[in-house]
Amino acid sequence: MKKFIITGSKPGFHSKQLLSAFVRLGAVSNFIPIDQLTLHAHSPNLPDLFNGCDGAVLRAIPSGSLEQIIFRMDALYALERRGVVFLNSPKTIEKTVDKYYTSSLLAEHGLPVPPTIVTERVDEGVEAFHSLGGDVVYKPLFGSGGKGMLRLTDEETAERSFRELVSNGAVLYLQRFIQCDQQDIRVFVLGGRVVAAMRRIGVEWRANCALGGKPIPYRPSPSIKSLALKAASVIGAEMAGVDLLPAKDGTYYVSEVNGSPAWRGLSLVSDVDIPLEIARYLLKKTGEN
Repeated sequence: MKKFIITGSKPGFHSKQLLSAFVRLGAVSNFIPIDQLTLHAHSPNLPDLFNGCDGAVLRAIPSGSLEQIIFRMDALYALERRGVVFLNSPKTIEKTVDKYYTSSLLAEHGLPVPPTIVTERVDEGVEAFHSLGGDVVYKPLFGSGGKGMLRLTDEETAERSFRELVSNGAVLYLQRFIQCDQQDIRVFVLGGRVVAAMRRIGVEWRANCALGGKPIPYRPSPSIKSLALKAASVIGAEMAGVDLLPAKDGTYYVSEVNGSPAWRGLSLVSDVDIPLEIARYLLKKTGEN
């Protein structure tokens, strides 16, 4: 019988759905907090918590000190070297949690990304504010769900915000604000195909469901599917939530590629059983027998 692990910070909504999906397919599944791992550098064996594991879904890297985060990534790489098949791979997660890494890779491959400037200097941040059109979005370099984002539309507020952010150790990741009528598109990619999509209508300038955005059924066109698939491929993500901003000039900008995508809102407007699709994909990837 196959054994699968869900790992992350804590067993929330998505982890519980994945655990249930694997059981429905006749597999054993457990949740293991990533900060509970103990590794022996001299041993080629898996740690006891992962003993007999065929595959694992990585839901999140919990926040912590620099040392803790580096060790957690080290641990994931060690597990991978010892035979654990991850969805997504540790390398992919490293890319997708870092917004600059993601946006720069996408831009280098010719995908439409909102004009972006990143700096640790307040004066350069103010200059970027102007060069990006005087209407910019600050995003934490690490983070998801729209948390910590700021929309800045005047120089005085921007400079004051930049000083406070930098003094607290932040990097200024700044993007031109894209006018898109408080909406965006989330495309869920799995194994090189689009399995579901939705349009989100925000109650403010951010459309994230976690911030009150309303999910709307959406059938992506072939060009939208192609864009989302290419974005996931560039990042090396087998599973991804690709967020697109539909600008008024007809351009669809790739806003983010989430390597640990949520589907709570998507499940409300799609007939696809996403956790079951994920479980089936990983079961097939690791060999069904």
